[in-house]
Amino acid sequence: METEGKLQLADVFVSITDPRQTRKTRHDLVEVLVVAVNGVLAGADTFVEIEAWANEKLTWFRRYLKLEHGIPSHDTFGRLFGLIDPTEFESAFQRWVRSILPALAAQDVVAIDGKTSRRSGKVDATALHLVSAFAAGAGLVMGQTATAKKSNEKTAIPTLLNTLALEGCIVTIDAMGTQTNIAQAIRDKKADYVLAVKDNHPTLADSMRDFFTQFQSAPAEQTPHSFHEQIEKDHGRIEHRRCYVFDQLDCLYKPTQWPDLYAFVVMDSERLVKGKTTREQRYYLTSLAADAQRLAHAIRAHWSVENRLHWCMDVVFGDDQMRARTGHAAHNLAVLKHITLNLIRLDPIPRKGGIKVRRLIAATSDEYREQLFGLGRA
Repeated sequence: METEGKLQLADVFVSITDPRQTRKTRHDLVEVLVVAVNGVLAGADTFVEIEAWANEKLTWFRRYLKLEHGIPSHDTFGRLFGLIDPTEFESAFQRWVRSILPALAAQDVVAIDGKTSRRSGKVDATALHLVSAFAAGAGLVMGQTATAKKSNEKTAIPTLLNTLALEGCIVTIDAMGTQTNIAQAIRDKKADYVLAVKDNHPTLADSMRDFFTQFQSAPAEQTPHSFHEQIEKDHGRIEHRRCYVFDQLDCLYKPTQWPDLYAFVVMDSERLVKGKTTREQRYYLTSLAADAQRLAHAIRAHWSVENRLHWCMDVVFGDDQMRARTGHAAHNLAVLKHITLNLIRLDPIPRKGGIKVRRLIAATSDEYREQLFGLGRA
């Protein structure tokens, strides 16, 4: 993945069209966005909190920004974020990410998954559902796009894929995105896919299940396959994962409809928690060669989007409590939080504590904010 010259966020914000009428504008768009990012970086999760914190830091902000009319009110933040074209905001975000994300190595995992901001919808409106691309190794959000509801992920994913540089990567998607056109879109990007199969493709899932049942009923060496197992112990939980990969595609239902399909995967997991054992089998299609160790790693890496992105958005950034509902405000505020998460993850200095601790440091340390944001004097 090639990068542009390293861009500062303020430089990227210049590309966003100001949606306001010029004669009614009191606050510069780029300055408002810079204030908002720093506010979220410092722990503010709402426009009211951004205004309150920024007013306390007005003297510091004026080292870098003019802010002729001071800090905007929370209503001004809300109206402006409701008006900004989210497509432009996402494009600006992706330009910045391309400039700062280290080049993705071959076989790096990019997990595509969606998340709903549960309180962002009114009685007569659907809550925001954002589909994001997450570089699992780097821990960074690469891009996002909104859809009206979770069922529309299969139409939003190709749009998101089209904006990303993915050559040589492994793209992982859960069952909602297991569609032939999405598999083709990934291959068109010169990337490989690992797609989960559940009951949204019942006949295909049944064919995989039946094959594995027959495989288990006979000596394993009679059926060519690749195998990898891993035992993980954590917080009183023991999980034993066995990954089986097969390339007998003629046993599947309509395998030729999947572009460049090379193998299918059965992940057999056994979990022991507080003396209770549960077992689960998950199924996947892949364009990768039948290498169980590599595929087990890719499948495991996919779930980092849950605990390193979705969990952070909910628990650290209060995303499920977000009530921004005017125009595009919820969408643009969610992108702002992705920017902040990336800024923190890009900090090269090892520090104790997680994202929440770093936001606490950012709230009080001017030097830390300057370092993360790359502020320069106006």
